[in-house]
Amino acid sequence: MSGLVDALVITAVAALVIARQFRPSRVDTDRRWWVLPAVLAVVALREPGMIDAHHTTASVLLLLAEMVVGLLTGAAWAWTTHIWKEPDGAVWSRGTRASVAVWAGGIGLRAVLFAVGAALRVRQDSSALLLALAGTLLVRSGVLAWRLRMPSPAVPAYGAAVPRPARKEPA
Repeated sequence: MSGLVDALVITAVAALVIARQFRPSRVDTDRRWWVLPAVLAVVALREPGMIDAHHTTASVLLLLAEMVVGLLTGAAWAWTTHIWKEPDGAVWSRGTRASVAVWAGGIGLRAVLFAVGAALRVRQDSSALLLALAGTLLVRSGVLAWRLRMPSPAVPAYGAAVPRPARKEPA
């Protein structure tokens, strides 16, 4: 796949994921949450230029750093996702303001890694970013699935708005 197609796939998947996270969505506990990340990982690993042959050590270190950022972003994103259960038993989720901070931080760290790679003159392929995105989605989905199996999945997420009791009007 060409770099342009990779960039379009990454942009489309990221836009879809980011747009969907901020509106309530029903969580289907029976679905195969690992399929999309697995497909993205296969597509990324099929590309031969993930490691720069002229800067192997720096390239591998940058790839590892990209993967760590992706995995941490996925975990933080999952923990900042608000999950609640409706009276009919349906489970819903929605991203919080803290989720926005997680995404901004993850994108910022990836930009820093890209700048470091450019400064070291390491050729960076979009397949590394695609692989990290797959890791982000895999960890996020896995942690959410794990949170749903906890005794009380309605535990507020970090950064979720906690309802406050109504104030009494002065008499």
